[in-house]
Parts: sequence; C-alpha cells; structure tokens
Amino acid sequence: MKTFELARPSTLAQAFGELELDAAKRDRVKLIAGGQDLVTEMKEHLVEPSKLVDLKRLPGLDRIEVLPDGSLTIGCLVTVAALAEHAEVQHFFTALAEAARSVGSAQIRSQGTVGGNLNQRPRCWYYRNEHAPCLKKGGTECYSYAGLNKYNAILGGGPSYIVHPSDLATALVAFDAEVTLASAKGERKMALDKFFTLPSEGDVTRETVLAPGEILTHVRVPAKRGWTSTYLKFKERGSYDFALAAVAVAVRFEGAGSQTVKEARLVLGGVAPKPWNVPKAAEALVGRNGLETWTAAGNRAVAGAELLAHNAYKVPLVKGLVVKALESISKA
Repeated sequence: MKTFELARPSTLAQAFGELELDAAKRDRVKLIAGGQDLVTEMKEHLVEPSKLVDLKRLPGLDRIEVLPDGSLTIGCLVTVAALAEHAEVQHFFTALAEAARSVGSAQIRSQGTVGGNLNQRPRCWYYRNEHAPCLKKGGTECYSYAGLNKYNAILGGGPSYIVHPSDLATALVAFDAEVTLASAKGERKMALDKFFTLPSEGDVTRETVLAPGEILTHVRVPAKRGWTSTYLKFKERGSYDFALAAVAVAVRFEGAGSQTVKEARLVLGGVAPKPWNVPKAAEALVGRNGLETWTAAGNRAVAGAELLAHNAYKVPLVKGLVVKALESISKA
C-alpha cells in the first residue's frame, strides 16, 4: 500500500478544504469513514491516494432522525449495524432493515457506514484484479463481456457489465429516498435513483454523479406508514457475501385487511450497474394479488435482459425472488 497523508477535519468546511476539485486529480484525495471497501482497494493497488480525508469527526452525521411526518433522515456516518437495529426502521421501513442485516458480517456492519455502502465500488473479478486494465479502470475493454461473467449484469449493462454491490441502495430506491450532496458551493438534493449512473450515461469509470469536492452527507427517506415491505437477497454463501440477485418490494394495500394492492415499488439488486427500478413490474401488482399476478410481475422485472455466457441463471432467480417476496408480503 502506498503511503498517504491523513487529514482529520472536525467541520464540513474543513473537509471541503481538503478535497481535490479537479476531476482529473480527484482520486489523489479519497474520503474515508468505515473504510471497509476503500482500504481493500488500496491494498490491491486499485487506488493509490496521496491523502485520505477521515470523516469520522464531523458532527451530526452519525444520527438517524425520525421526523414528525414519519420520514427518516440518515447521516452518512450512521453504521450499517445501527440502521439494522433501529426500531422505527425495522417497523416502518422493514426492507431497509433487512437489507442492512444482509450486509457482510457483524464486524463489517459495525464499521461500515451508510455513505460508504452507497458509494462502494464494483466487485467484478476484472475490476478487482490490479493486473487487468479493464474498462472501469480506464482501459478499452470490459473483459467480463466475453470472459468470466457469472456475477455480471443482465440488465442495463454495456459497455461495462458490472453490478452495483450495495444492498442498502436497492432498498432505499424502493422507498424513493433522496440524497444530499454538499460542497463548498452549497448543497444539492436529488433522488437516489438519479445519483447512480449507468456505464452508457457518462464516465464509464464512475458509478455515481458525485462531483469532485462533494460529500454525500444525508439520505432522506419519505414517510411510508401504511406500507409493507421486504428485501430478499440470494447469495452463494450463508453470510459475508454479495447478492447474486436481490429484490426490494414495498406495497400499500387498499385498506386494513385488504389484499388488493393500491401502490407498489419493486427494485432489483445484483443484476445491473445500478439499483434496477422496474416500475412496469410494480404496475402489474396494482389492483391485484395472487400467484398469477406475482408471476407476471417477475416476468416484467427481467424483460429485456441481455444474457452473457455464464449468468443466464439470474433470470429465473429474479423471478423466483419476486414471487417469494410478494408471497411473504401478502402473509404479513
């Protein structure tokens, strides 16, 4: 690992002063909180920053606040474990608590932060191999397209076929979450769904629209009282693993005791370069329920899938997860 300077600001203003504003040079300075992903990248020589800016001393960013209207404000330094254990998150935003519990191991959840989880880098074999000059690292080719692609995208891929590794992002997009991006110039807010980008939409080496000099400081989740939700994740190992496929579903029924869906949200994880919102699949649920409806939603969820040599299994896997999640919700 390359030696680096460590800056430990105690205010946001100080943190902004440490950051690099030149897009061509911004990888020289990296933000660190829990460090669960960044330190691994540094050990593998994927990034070699000359300075780390430690955010842990910034006040007020490690809190979960439940506002009077029932919405949530989550600071970027909130640990994944704290999110998973929060009583109101568990009750009103069940899918988010379940997604948090699915992350890594207990040790990783205790150190990893919400901001870090949303901004973590891809797990693709070629990206993580320091000797492979792949497209995500400024090369000219996505080696997974014709190579080892068991874990790669079936939706939204091209020219890179990475999948976004964040469990929290999938659940938060299902809840219509919004992020606050702060810089020395002020703040901007945007839907979390718009925070993530596809490889075809701009800089293929990036997964978000976070600009040089910006810090993701908060996530706001609108009130979802009266909604029922769940997050299901399929992985190869029982723990400490990333999703082969995942689904976050949130529905609001017609009324107390009703099993007829009035509104729905359905988002996939582990199958695309960003959390994959499938509104047409959610529309298939409105005004209906039952196995035939759930199956139709699963079919719509994977419509347009582009299969690579080794990842076709993700199509039936997603369909099964959608049916299982909706069956679970209908029994809640």
